[in-house]
Amino acid sequence: MTLNWPLALLSLLVLPLLVGLYVWAQRRRRAAPVRHSNVALVKAAQGSQRRRWARHLPLVAVLFALLSLGVASARPAMELRVPQDRTSIIVAVDISRSMCSIDVEPNRLAAAKAAVREFIDKQQEGTRIGIIAFAGYAELVAAPTTDKEELRTAVDGMITGRGTAIGAAILKSIDAIASVNPAVPPVGPDEVPAPPQMEQTEPLPPPGDVSPPTVPPVSDIVVLLTDGANTRGVLPMDAAKAAGSRGIRIYSIGFGTTEPTRMVCTREQLGADAFAEGGPYGRGDVARFLVVDEPTMKAVATATGGSYSPAADRAQLDQVLQNVPRELVLTREEVEIAPALAALAAVLLLAGIAIAVRQRRFP
Repeated sequence: MTLNWPLALLSLLVLPLLVGLYVWAQRRRRAAPVRHSNVALVKAAQGSQRRRWARHLPLVAVLFALLSLGVASARPAMELRVPQDRTSIIVAVDISRSMCSIDVEPNRLAAAKAAVREFIDKQQEGTRIGIIAFAGYAELVAAPTTDKEELRTAVDGMITGRGTAIGAAILKSIDAIASVNPAVPPVGPDEVPAPPQMEQTEPLPPPGDVSPPTVPPVSDIVVLLTDGANTRGVLPMDAAKAAGSRGIRIYSIGFGTTEPTRMVCTREQLGADAFAEGGPYGRGDVARFLVVDEPTMKAVATATGGSYSPAADRAQLDQVLQNVPRELVLTREEVEIAPALAALAAVLLLAGIAIAVRQRRFP
């Protein structure tokens, strides 16, 4: 326990002074001569030894009340494990062109949007949710908010793009959490290694030994949904280390089957691009990333204390999102207990008054 104003404890010096005055007053009253012919009657009037002690109870209650107030004035604080109430869920959705694959009906992107909308609707009131869309870059399309209508609009407005920047999506998620949780610092300019200069044309090599984070987790989490592999920008494992060092857990989801078929985007999903059917779009190497890079996604989850889940269709995706942890995380915080001590003092004072009134009424 720590004291913010320790000098206030000097006020407790008044307690021995009060006790001394009370003892002096009792002795002075006892020393006064009492003349009565019947000594037995005097002893009976004084009552039993137990009743004589009971008359001191009001003073005891007042002394303990003053003791409680004196300690409270020093503003004591204790380090307690308390639940965080700043829960934020950042949902990062892959909107690369491979999300137009129709191995999931009607296509991956349409199924993912519907599942995310349902996930938003099922969240408890007061839970902040942010939406990040990522293709060749990551964009915060909805800052963490409790406005579900705003979130649904953001999900509906997502259109596809070229490339897959998983690492950038993780960094953007960290900054989104930092904007609403002062305990989480944003990503520094030199914290993460510079991304490769060239676009990746092959999946990353499987990560080596990955260790869970050593820092306690925060309540805020990231749900990362992707159907492919990182092709540009910051490497996912470099970004995952930044998240793990802040206690941010990432629950990665690999969406789609292991046997992808042709890609069919609607006009709305293509945005400003011309309507296209079939694929691949753009360069031929895009087709190589139609299957999830599971080793990297599992390593990202492990490095942050989260978990990886595959989802081959809409029903499995709904189930995975439903299982995303929603429990509060207990953290150690310094909590000031002066209000509790002040309340205890008030109760003791009232108890002392009640005892004194009862003794006067029923001597």
